[in-house]
Amino acid sequence: MKKTWLYSLCLSLLTVGCSSSNPNSSSVEKYSRKDLPKEFIELKTDGSFYSESSTGNSQSGTYAVTGRLHNQIEQISRAAQGRVGVAITVLETGESVALHGNQQFPMQSVYKLPIGMAVLHQVDRKALKLGQKVRVTRNDFVTARQHSPIRDNHPQGVELSVSDLLRFMVSESDGTACDVLLRLVGGPQFVTKYLRDLGVNGIVVANTEKELGQNELAQYRNWATPEEVVVLLRALHFGRGLREPSRALLLRLMTHTPTGPRRIKGLLPVGTVVAHKTGTSRTVNGITRATNDVGLVTLPNGRHLAVAVFVSDSKADDSAREKVIARVTRAAWDYWSREIHK
Repeated sequence: MKKTWLYSLCLSLLTVGCSSSNPNSSSVEKYSRKDLPKEFIELKTDGSFYSESSTGNSQSGTYAVTGRLHNQIEQISRAAQGRVGVAITVLETGESVALHGNQQFPMQSVYKLPIGMAVLHQVDRKALKLGQKVRVTRNDFVTARQHSPIRDNHPQGVELSVSDLLRFMVSESDGTACDVLLRLVGGPQFVTKYLRDLGVNGIVVANTEKELGQNELAQYRNWATPEEVVVLLRALHFGRGLREPSRALLLRLMTHTPTGPRRIKGLLPVGTVVAHKTGTSRTVNGITRATNDVGLVTLPNGRHLAVAVFVSDSKADDSAREKVIARVTRAAWDYWSREIHK
């Protein structure tokens, strides 16, 4: 009996010793959150982490990434002196990173991307035609402090095609073109319904551009979460919600845009293909409520990054805010361009 008891004791000790020395042992689950670094909540079996500020129920999947990239993005964001939301995904693999990815941020002109998709959806349904002419009157003009080449170049109004209005809205970020197209498709409610039909729940289009120009706080009603913007970019990339000709047209307009050269594109290698849409608010009393850029970036290996970076309520100057977006994008570019990720 004594020998049997001693044998059992030794066997138990040996089992405990082996379990504690095995990095893949389930004993790691016994560690509490406070035992892990602040930015991590759970160690995965492949050695990466789920980030506390990155988890959510977005359709784009759980935002898992090694701590090094997440920490790098978090450190970069401090220069904004405000709130920064990030969601970046490799569309072909699902590898992702996010910082405050499920928080709401004012979109400003980023909302012209879902509006453009809704317009082209109507074209696909033959409810609109790209060549049909639309009269733009002085009543359609946005406020004087808002960006509108149409208003500036045609102060008495002009007749433009739907195709021209799309180009002005997406490539030039023209507020007047946006409001005319928004009216053509049936208003913000139609765009929001289109998004819901796509399964995108974290983007809300609530106001016209003119309304945004008349009320500084209205922009907070037109919000998006970075993670849900990535869901929308995924749909665009893989052709959900648009037929191929419409998808190709929108991507072309997003690629050949002069806006935001120092944001997503700012630190990427010359010649990198970037299809993106910017959004920017005015600076009032030293606070800039929105400096944004979202889009699709083609990696050297042919894969694609869906990138959404929002800088909100920032005390930093224009250069610093744009540099945050550029540095975040470059960090992701470097990480997923490494040989191990090809």
